[in-house]
Amino acid sequence: MIPALATLLVYQLVGEALVRALDVPVPGPVVGMAFLLLTLVARPAWVGALKPTTQTLLQHLSLLFVPAGVGVMLHLQRLGDEALAIGVALVVSTWVGLASAALTMAWLMKRVAPADEGAGR
Repeated sequence: MIPALATLLVYQLVGEALVRALDVPVPGPVVGMAFLLLTLVARPAWVGALKPTTQTLLQHLSLLFVPAGVGVMLHLQRLGDEALAIGVALVVSTWVGLASAALTMAWLMKRVAPADEGAGR
């Protein structure tokens, strides 16, 4: 379990270091996770080594949200002051996400449609 945790933390560290060095507006852990994904695709044997540890982490994922919840409670007044802007941003981003997913699905369905679809008419 310790080597797997160390591996995950090293990938997070690499991502964080790259983000800071290149000054890109992406969270370091996201970059690290992308590198981990590429590594797992290139070396599928690593999946077996990491799987038990990652499953244990996922079972206790709710505990990792405690610091975020504390942060929300700490800034509750600010969230209340900016509730309208936050609400609008949430609604608009949700609709944009749904629309882009629907348009992507429609486009993919046209591309993957069977060639003999019109032959039965």
